[in-house]
Amino acid sequence: MQGFNGLSVFCVLLLMALGLAIIFGQMGVINMAHGEFLTIGAYTTFVVSTLTEQFAPAFGPYYFFLAIALSFLIAGALGWLVEWVMISRLYQRPLDTLLATWGLSLVMQQAFRSIFGAREVSATLPEWLMGSWNPTEAIDIPRNGLFVMGLTLLLTATVFLMLYRSRWGLQVRATVQNRVMSRAVGINTRRVDRMTFALGCGIAGVAGAAFTTIGSTGPTAGSLYIVDTFLVVVFGGASSLLGTIASAFSIAQAQSIMEFFMSGSMAKVLTLSAVILILMMRPQGLFSSKVRK
Repeated sequence: MQGFNGLSVFCVLLLMALGLAIIFGQMGVINMAHGEFLTIGAYTTFVVSTLTEQFAPAFGPYYFFLAIALSFLIAGALGWLVEWVMISRLYQRPLDTLLATWGLSLVMQQAFRSIFGAREVSATLPEWLMGSWNPTEAIDIPRNGLFVMGLTLLLTATVFLMLYRSRWGLQVRATVQNRVMSRAVGINTRRVDRMTFALGCGIAGVAGAAFTTIGSTGPTAGSLYIVDTFLVVVFGGASSLLGTIASAFSIAQAQSIMEFFMSGSMAKVLTLSAVILILMMRPQGLFSSKVRK
């Protein structure tokens, strides 16, 4: 049970970190508003749930799949707009992107309060996500946790295929390695940047939809995960998706196992301390990109 709890935390961290790894690792943009795109996905799921209950209750068992798709599209579209209006003018200036996106996160949080109120809200989950699976009498595994694990596996595999088995992924990797040469061979680097940022924000939206299965949503729900998410990306290696997966798994399992023997706050402190010590010895993270010197 404790190991499964660690896997649940791992899925939440990985869903958040996947989008941030693409934006931060592949583009060098410090997006402090990444958590707010998770909140967009969570509120989208809540709105779809409310509308389904009021106008199409028969659609209740299936609405969650529609909510996931809409969360990706809405968060991705807003990310595309943010990159076009603001981020595109701040490339190669990481400190400016940090300050600008931090201000954007505050604006988005206030917008959530104005639209949905300050109280936390929860989506009504379909029946097939309720209850648990009991492989033995001593083990009780929630169905929503199993669903989030399956969604995380599917999304991670899709991102890997897109980055390493598609023309778009080839253009992204070429732009990261040498932006000037990529322009010279005909790659539209501005379009690649915009689509990459939109994809990262869309993945955060899907993470928000998954988040509604394990917790309630408030204006600051996404900001609670932003520090842990950055830690996962940096610890794994800023430009390595494999490192992001390994980092999220290591941090989640270590924290979950230590929580079994001590308080949650102390387990978190020890986990973060261990990560900091490792980063002091290996600043590039668990996995680093191979480059020619």
